[in-house]
Amino acid sequence: MIKQDSGERIQIHTPNGASLNEVGVALQGLQVHPRDNVLVALQPLAAGVALPEPFADIQTASDIPAGHKVALTSIAKGEPVIKYGFAIGAATTAIQAGEQVHSHNLSTLLSGQVDYQYQGCQAEPLSFPAGLPTEFMGYRRANGKVGTRNELWIINTVGCVNRAATRIADQASRHFAEQLANGAIDGIHAFTHPFGCSQLGDDLSNTRELLAGLIQHPNAGAVLVLGLGCENNQLAALLKSSPDIDHSRIRSFNAQQVEDEIEQGLEAVGELLEVMAQDYRTPCPVSELVMGMKCGGSDGLSGLTANALVGRIADLVAAANGKVILTETPEMFGAEQVFMARAKDQQVFQQLVSLVNDFKQYFIDNKQPVYENPSPGNKDGGLTTLEEKSLGAIQKGGSAPVNQIIRYGHQATAEGLTLLEGPGNDAVSSTALTAAGATLLLFTTGRGTPLGFPAPTVKISSNSNLAGRKPQWIDYDAGALLRQGQDATEFSHQFFRYLVEVASGKTTRNEDSDNREIAIWKNGVTL
Repeated sequence: MIKQDSGERIQIHTPNGASLNEVGVALQGLQVHPRDNVLVALQPLAAGVALPEPFADIQTASDIPAGHKVALTSIAKGEPVIKYGFAIGAATTAIQAGEQVHSHNLSTLLSGQVDYQYQGCQAEPLSFPAGLPTEFMGYRRANGKVGTRNELWIINTVGCVNRAATRIADQASRHFAEQLANGAIDGIHAFTHPFGCSQLGDDLSNTRELLAGLIQHPNAGAVLVLGLGCENNQLAALLKSSPDIDHSRIRSFNAQQVEDEIEQGLEAVGELLEVMAQDYRTPCPVSELVMGMKCGGSDGLSGLTANALVGRIADLVAAANGKVILTETPEMFGAEQVFMARAKDQQVFQQLVSLVNDFKQYFIDNKQPVYENPSPGNKDGGLTTLEEKSLGAIQKGGSAPVNQIIRYGHQATAEGLTLLEGPGNDAVSSTALTAAGATLLLFTTGRGTPLGFPAPTVKISSNSNLAGRKPQWIDYDAGALLRQGQDATEFSHQFFRYLVEVASGKTTRNEDSDNREIAIWKNGVTL
């Protein structure tokens, strides 16, 4: 468990003091922090091989897959296993130097809620480096927000009209192909879901607020809102929950109240496309960027390469007074105090404490342990406990102060880093990031996934093998950080320039493959 008084930024160093990028592929393993009693294999290590200096007197006791851990010293039963400089659990049996450390001999130390103490904001000031782009080409909306795309979105109030929404989008894309071909409009997309009917209380409110966030999203140059008529999630109430909209760019109707909902929808789309045809990209400061940070299918290298890279981007965006949103509350468990030490003030600290403890109580109320994570895929990739996964996952938040805490379905309004309530599920949390205002998603992965969402979703691989096997999924290979002579700072600057290109219209793999969907968090009663 992380010490309560720790605000130390996690730094990744090799045993001889060189940075990870300076050693590159010449190093077969990595001691992430000088306090660590395990080394991470950066490539498969055969049984009986000597570990790299200064651990050459230790030999591997068995084959060690890439991303997995090997003990650097003898660890007694019950003693903590240290990675990233913090305990990631305790040994369940005696472990000898050179042995693999994984689920067979390491267990979590997490339990229930924790009392925390605020000791002031310990975040260091950030500065935006010279030489990086200060503008991107975006779509300035009437409410002042800036989109990275100009798309027409079809949002339905209830799952009963899912097929109607999809048919309208498909037929409109064919019928208005000529207007779409001129480049002013980036596409027509329906984002369907199974909810909106038979929901009560907070569950209904969550659905409504999530959809309201999408309706107000700046990447949607116009929105057709399609209802049925008899659902709990009434069309009028949904639109009332979306106050920050340009009504000239909204069309809506209930299918029960028109003769032909497809024909009515096509007519509405035609009207909206005429409005959108006048839109064009203009130079906008990078302070208008809103980036959502997400990881999915993580492996033992994710916290060392892809998540660390995204964390550097988070710091650059925060330094430029842009917005960064991080979610997946359960994947903060065991590492939450790193963020608490960076809360900008007492109020944000208390909100973060409530966020974490409320989510732990959500597990407890449902008779589930708070540490029911990592997933089978995570474990195959080398992650053992939730503490280990969390310490790697929070790298995506960089080192900026935590300026805002928001609940599920709400929108980020503060500059810098915002923490958003949400589960670890890829689709649910990525949709929540989009509804919170993210106009670009940075999604790191060590195992790979084709998932995509309404906002352009940049997939970043933690290892080069994945990038080579799945080029149709992966946009950027953070595994290249392990190559000889690679400079981590320059690498992150190159990646930032690439992200500016994406924000300015360069398409991502999910857009090229038309992998776009939403998922809504269902945690209440269904009638």
